[in-house]
Amino acid sequence: MSTTANVTANTKVKKMKSDSLWRSAFRRLRKNKMAMLGFFILIFMFLFSFIGPYLSPYLDAKISVRDANKPPSAEHWLGTDKLGRDMLLRLMEAGRISLLVGIVATSIIVIIGGTIGALAGFYGKWVDTLFMRFADIMYAIPTLPILITLGAIFSDLKVPPDSRIYYVMFIIGIISWMGLARLVRSQILSLKEQEFMLANEVLGIRDRRKIFRHLLPNTIPIIIVSATLWVANAILLESALSYLGLGVIPPTPSWGQMLSTANNMIDFKMRPWLWIPPGVCILLTVVSINFIGDGLRDALDPKQKR
Repeated sequence: MSTTANVTANTKVKKMKSDSLWRSAFRRLRKNKMAMLGFFILIFMFLFSFIGPYLSPYLDAKISVRDANKPPSAEHWLGTDKLGRDMLLRLMEAGRISLLVGIVATSIIVIIGGTIGALAGFYGKWVDTLFMRFADIMYAIPTLPILITLGAIFSDLKVPPDSRIYYVMFIIGIISWMGLARLVRSQILSLKEQEFMLANEVLGIRDRRKIFRHLLPNTIPIIIVSATLWVANAILLESALSYLGLGVIPPTPSWGQMLSTANNMIDFKMRPWLWIPPGVCILLTVVSINFIGDGLRDALDPKQKR
């Protein structure tokens, strides 16, 4: 009974310390001006992409060749594209796809990388060897050429544009989990030797509970930092694929696919409203996410300063 009471008391103390750590981390994060700027920009991009289209008067507008390639004006603030569609509306709709790709792909990375890293670090021995050697093999495969090859396969198989975006999300997540798995593994190797894990061993708690209730929650800070940075990487990968015509394809818009429309010198020089706005959106989103990632790293682990 005394052992159980001690474990319960230690758990309560640990929870109180955890709450204070999160509060102090939040205070440090609020003092980071660049991270706060990144948050405001990212919130604006989400509102712009997910709410903005419903405020546009051209939401139900059809293709109008007569209005094609019009420069910015009071009627169309960012001009029109080659099919006469409002560029501002297209930009907002494209933001949905690009941000969704980043979030879903990163979620897949966190699930796969976190689980594999936790299992490898907890069990060690042949399980660790198997998972880490598999991660090494995946690391040796260049990411962009694989994505280009798979994109070309999708084009040959004539995958519908509406469902193609989901394949892109899944593939980016599947081939990008290795770095997070290694980070989680290293944390688990350190955590499983601490006193609270020895207490769990004495109580006979199952391995699944040890991993998912006691070990993985203690790796949340490093997972959060890695996830924020991978959102930016996933957006850039999707943009690169769509720019090459191998990711999101018309009529589904994305920022990378919008950039690919300026594929000749006439559009590049004479119609900058076709490619500058999506490029600026990609730049602002990626930079803001990196600011947030740096701020979270400094807030959650103040010993690691840039």
